Amino acid sequence: MNTVAIIPARGGSKGIKRKNLVDFQGKPLVAHSIIHALESEIVTRVIVSTDDEEIAEVSRKYGAEVPFLRPAELAEDHVLDYPVFKHALDWLRENENFESDIVVHLRPTAPYRKPEWIDEAVELLLMHPEAHSVRSVSEPNMHPYRTFEIDKDGYLDPIMKHKHPEPFLLRRQDLPPMYFYNCVIDVTKPSTIYDLESMTGSKLFPYIMNPDEVIDIDSERDLLIARSVFK
Repeated sequence: MNTVAIIPARGGSKGIKRKNLVDFQGKPLVAHSIIHALESEIVTRVIVSTDDEEIAEVSRKYGAEVPFLRPAELAEDHVLDYPVFKHALDWLRENENFESDIVVHLRPTAPYRKPEWIDEAVELLLMHPEAHSVRSVSEPNMHPYRTFEIDKDGYLDPIMKHKHPEPFLLRRQDLPPMYFYNCVIDVTKPSTIYDLESMTGSKLFPYIMNPDEVIDIDSERDLLIARSVFK
């Protein structure tokens, strides 16, 4: 089975300058996801999609393949994951006649990730062939039933509706369990990308993780907290 892990790592970044190369625990941030994928028992290829020569060089140093440089138009701030992954799969198909059975999406912003989590998420998708993808999720620190919008008159309006008139006053254990997407592991099928033109499809199976084991670095504050946790 061909299981390709694709790590998107563009050169530009808003929150942290050159984020994918910033030092974390003695290694560039992108290196951690490369190592996780290489240590997986299921992943057969590890590819970094980047538009940046320096990131490409560093990625190869840590064992990833960088068979192409991503076109500049696919490395802009507004570009979503789908065209980046379709470009990677198209390139492998057209230049290497390579077809993947499973696609694993690992974000460099998650430097803490056990390789066995990747394997478990892939196995979960294989066990549920009707699913279009698997996404890692965790319970949120703040329950969504305690979130509000401010209406046009300036009053708080609960975002989530519940049979109880004031769900935001209920005990957490009385509220239904909910999960947020934690950006640690995505697993999808090439058919989801090609046939559904989506990274997830409509049938997303959850890989549930402990929220205490989730780190997502998108800002200087996130980086500071992560470094303090891993001292």
